[in-house]
Amino acid sequence: MKLLDSVREHMRARHLSIRTERAYLRWIERFLRFHRGRCGEWRHPSLMGSTEVNEFLTHMAVHGKAAASTQQQALAALLMLFREVLRVELDLDIVRAKYPEHMPVVLSEREVWMLMAEVPFGVHRLIAGLQYGCGLRLMESVRLRIKDVDFDRSQILVRNGKGEKDRYVPLPARLIGGLTRQMTSALVQHREDLEFGAGWVWMPYALAEKYPAAGRESGWQYVFPGRRLTVDPRRDDLEQGIMPGRGRHHVHESSVQKAVKRAVRKAGLTKQATCHTFRHSFATHLLEQGTDIRTIQELLGHKDVATTMIYTHVSTLGATGVRSPLDTLGARSFDGVRGLRPHGGQGDAE
Repeated sequence: MKLLDSVREHMRARHLSIRTERAYLRWIERFLRFHRGRCGEWRHPSLMGSTEVNEFLTHMAVHGKAAASTQQQALAALLMLFREVLRVELDLDIVRAKYPEHMPVVLSEREVWMLMAEVPFGVHRLIAGLQYGCGLRLMESVRLRIKDVDFDRSQILVRNGKGEKDRYVPLPARLIGGLTRQMTSALVQHREDLEFGAGWVWMPYALAEKYPAAGRESGWQYVFPGRRLTVDPRRDDLEQGIMPGRGRHHVHESSVQKAVKRAVRKAGLTKQATCHTFRHSFATHLLEQGTDIRTIQELLGHKDVATTMIYTHVSTLGATGVRSPLDTLGARSFDGVRGLRPHGGQGDAE
């Protein structure tokens, strides 16, 4: 469909990630199918407008019971389609899905050790260590490049994080040995790929055009390369000869998620811990150690400190740092609610 091709070209001109590109295209296709089901025929978006967008997004919230984040992603895709590609302004009047006010799941230091011990030694444990030790998101961990690990200054450059922002995070001393071995292994694999005629890696933005040979340099290779050689899904880049042949992408994030899920089960944790729980625990434990909230904001790469403030509600400096009035009743032993009588009162306390 020529429309989707135009949208794809627009997103690539904006340097959106391949994951965002695929997600937006899926939402546009769902939007078109939704209105085809209503009118019985395909309609070009240029013949639609605010009414159709409002109907689709409201249907998601009311009948589809979509989460607020899901509705927001669909809205972003449609705004890009109409405002940026079709140059049509929208007058939005939709029923908004509500954001749930959930507290993040945080592990204690003991639970972190229990979980780490069950994560398989090697790549998966190193990635989990980066998430807890540096506060990295899962995709930031698997996309780490060799050139971004600075052993001399004990820091890591997180390149193109959420919001296309770069930031530095500390490199934990406990990870230096494992990262050194992993990077050595990755470079050995890279030399074998070069002999095979491959050795290319995806380059961000227009660096592949500006520096055609940079995609085969050691520094740009992923610290955690995948097992198989692949072809860049952006076929137009391949046709232009920017990334000739096959390259080696990073390890797939789903393999890490599965390893952590199995580790949670083996460790016997009752909390619903995931890969992202390591990042939550990193922020909370730093806060409990007395680290300034602004510093934690910078390390996490949050745009607004209000996002970081949520960790004040789950740390021992928050609710669990307050002494309960039940503990101030005196030295009388307390084995349960039944049998505890208020001073001078009758009956059990309720």
